[in-house]
Amino acid sequence: MLRELRIENLLLIERAELRLEPGLNAITGETGAGKTVLAHSLDLLLGGRPKTDIVRPGAEEAWVEGAFDLDPAMGADPDLAELIERVPAGEEEIVLARRVSAAGRSSAFVAGRAATAAVLKALGGRLLAFYGQHEHRKLTLASAQAEVLDGFAGPDHLELRDAYRSAHAEAVAAERELGELRDREGARERDLDLLRFELAEIEELAPDPGERDELVTERDRLQSVEGLREAAASAVAALSGAEGGEEGTATATLAAAEGALGRGPGSDPALGELHSRVAAIAVEAADVAAELRSYLDDLEADPERLEQVESRLDAIERLIRKHGGSAEAVLEHGERCRAEIEQLERADQHAGELEAALARAERERARLGEELSDSRGKAAPELESAVAAELSELAMDGARIVVALEPHPRGFGPSGRESIELRVATNPGMPLAPLGETASGGELSRVMLALTGQGRGSEVETLVFDEIDAGIGGKVARRVGERLRDLGEERQVLCITHLPQVASLAAAHFRVHKSAAGESTTATVERVGGDELVAEIVRMLGADGGDEAAEGHARELLAA
Repeated sequence: MLRELRIENLLLIERAELRLEPGLNAITGETGAGKTVLAHSLDLLLGGRPKTDIVRPGAEEAWVEGAFDLDPAMGADPDLAELIERVPAGEEEIVLARRVSAAGRSSAFVAGRAATAAVLKALGGRLLAFYGQHEHRKLTLASAQAEVLDGFAGPDHLELRDAYRSAHAEAVAAERELGELRDREGARERDLDLLRFELAEIEELAPDPGERDELVTERDRLQSVEGLREAAASAVAALSGAEGGEEGTATATLAAAEGALGRGPGSDPALGELHSRVAAIAVEAADVAAELRSYLDDLEADPERLEQVESRLDAIERLIRKHGGSAEAVLEHGERCRAEIEQLERADQHAGELEAALARAERERARLGEELSDSRGKAAPELESAVAAELSELAMDGARIVVALEPHPRGFGPSGRESIELRVATNPGMPLAPLGETASGGELSRVMLALTGQGRGSEVETLVFDEIDAGIGGKVARRVGERLRDLGEERQVLCITHLPQVASLAAAHFRVHKSAAGESTTATVERVGGDELVAEIVRMLGADGGDEAAEGHARELLAA
């Protein structure tokens, strides 16, 4: 459901915020007041192309934003899963937005993050369906027309269709995998040789993840033996002399200092603390000197070890450059080689398994496809009859719908053995033609309204009807309004209308009003109720504000 629609600087509308309700929402206003701006704002949220000069004069950009209820089931759709993941956990709504600059550049957003118009179209098409004089005529799409027939055929039919889709997907996957396996047959031995060589190379070297850093440290130490020896020897000489204990060394100086402090009077605690510290330093200096001597004894040049380290380091770095930039990536590549070798070595067996799986899936698809075709063949004439009767009550007497079931060009498609197309003749004696090529905006809206009452299997929760009232009035207008109200009990309906018979049945009513001040014209959108709603119905009846008879009629319409 569309909870809120916010618009800024779009054509005549400087700023508008509509808080929409479940059920039927009516949008009314004088001709030219700006109702089509609302229609275009919704079209933008569906990924539609911005019209030229839609940014309000003087503004830098126009902005449209729609907050929709989030259906968790959409996350199961692989085409939408990534988009739904953008919404923080626990959120119950998803926000779609579109910005259009005065220069004509546009940008799209989903849940506050940049997206493309194609992404808006994919997601918006699951949230909202628009029927009228606009780009997005969902009913004219082949998939939507199949949904109409399948939804009308009932829940058992839909289960059968879902089973067919699963069998078809299984057959397609098996056929694709088998084809890829056969394509690789010619190159299999060559691939095996390469994979075995790379795996042997990795297994022979068997690098550990932290080994490269350890080898670099060891190599640097082996390359710097003389410099390290000189530094350590100089430090030993400074601390305790070459043979230890020589006069003038650090240890001798510290020993003299300790002795002097130890001979002093013991009555001053501060001096006693300093004496302790000097003694500790003298012990530490002696320990460091001993450790440096031990270091010098162990430190010796090892050209053979240096050569071994450099050789292994070169081999590890070559593998790292070749297979991903780290020792971990090298080991992962080895695992992939092992898995691919196993797969290629059992390719003949796997091919036999795939052939058997493909045959099973094709048999099941053929069986289910035949049952699905029979079910559609029975449902099609019933749908045609039901829709014709409904169209007759919607001022399209003599209009007829034919469900054309044509064999699928490849024998089997994702949804069955046939392509489904709705063909319509909007007037008696007119030839049948595809729905999108013949129906006007108002006719398409009424055809859609007729179809929605036939158990249509759509997942879209918000339906928008524009110009559904074109060319009708009186009792037919009331019937259209009642049909829209009934539809609103199942889904959210937005209807842009000129008819008081339709508007009086709405759960929420929004009025678009245009006003001029100097050279500036502005359209405002406000929700009306009470006396304001009565006044709007009176205006729609074509009467003046003081017409008591029209006011009485308006109140009767609202009360009914």
